[in-house]
Amino acid sequence: MKHSSLAALIILLVGFHASNSVDVAGAAVRWDMDALSEAPRVWTDPNRSVEGVKAIFYEGLPWKGQPTRVFAYYGLPEVSERQKVPAMVLVHGGGGSAFIPWVRLWVERGYAAIAMDTCGCISSGGYRDHPRHEWGGPPGWGGFDQLDWPIEDQWTYHAVADAILAHSLIRSMPGVDAERTGVTGISWGGYLTCIIAGVDSRFKFAAPVYGCGFLGDNSVWLDTFENLGPEKAKLWLEQWDPSQYLPDARMPMLWVTGTNDFAYPMDSLQKSYRQPQSARTLCLRVRMPHGHGGAGENPEEIRAMADAVLKGGVPLVQVTSTGRHGRDVWATFKSRVPIVKAELNYTTDTGKWQDRNWQTVEATLDADAGKASAALPEGVTVYYLNLIDERDLVVSSEHEGMAPASP
Repeated sequence: MKHSSLAALIILLVGFHASNSVDVAGAAVRWDMDALSEAPRVWTDPNRSVEGVKAIFYEGLPWKGQPTRVFAYYGLPEVSERQKVPAMVLVHGGGGSAFIPWVRLWVERGYAAIAMDTCGCISSGGYRDHPRHEWGGPPGWGGFDQLDWPIEDQWTYHAVADAILAHSLIRSMPGVDAERTGVTGISWGGYLTCIIAGVDSRFKFAAPVYGCGFLGDNSVWLDTFENLGPEKAKLWLEQWDPSQYLPDARMPMLWVTGTNDFAYPMDSLQKSYRQPQSARTLCLRVRMPHGHGGAGENPEEIRAMADAVLKGGVPLVQVTSTGRHGRDVWATFKSRVPIVKAELNYTTDTGKWQDRNWQTVEATLDADAGKASAALPEGVTVYYLNLIDERDLVVSSEHEGMAPASP
């Protein structure tokens, strides 16, 4: 990014308006998309580059008045000189960094891809060993201890800006179709993806994995909020909770997670995916493991969503309606590929979402009518339906709670 753009961003943050800024309702956060939309200055890192994946630093936003650089890996598929490919921006989660295997995964799928570090570190390329470097911005995660700092110095601000700048950079590369881009992130990266979706409208779809908003409700960080005290907890939630940003998301979103995710419970997820004013698709697997690598990077539903939106591919099944009469429940759907199986997932437990035991039984599938149905067992407190197509891709209905039976 040019220094003039960085200066414009700093001026904006102390009280002036740029021509293309994004304001967040209820929070004192503004994003200068004119500045962030410019491709940043780049430095190559040939010592860390590997076959098919290049290592770089690019210019980030100033931190505590000092210039920063963001470490990243990117890759481009081999295509003809005149061909342009879609692109993916990949946002890692807690304990992670820019991952070479993640970039390669998308390059092999025919996409340009960029994965950046969001914590001022240099990635080894794998899943361990990410030391800080001398040009790094604020350390992660969450920035709970940074609330006394200026907004533009806090971790979430920098992490979101890092991803948007990576987006601007890969859009500017020869061979990339700037109008066909998507973003996906894992855990804290899913959290960031929710915010990014509400700030950077250039993305054509977003896929948060695990991450969602409403972290002040019943998330794994409740003790952190309690230790902050009510005033600082309120400030963090007003500035950095994804619920402040998701209502501004306009692109289709795919939400991928598990029933027992330790960090982001199902009720907060539901409140989050209902906020954007755009199409939503759910992929909710029973006890889906939480992590980088295969668990968070490889779900084929993300690839199918990307192919459908960015390549004109076959979309995931669309749940068109759901209903319940007594203990009989159903979902109707539309699909361009055969649906081969339907499942009822349910729990009879109450209490913490992370501790509930989930059970799965086969549902009745009427593929010709586009309907799946099931009878709820006694004692069900929460249920939802999964539809599985011939590609083994899963789409879920929204979960519905039921009052437990009286003793």
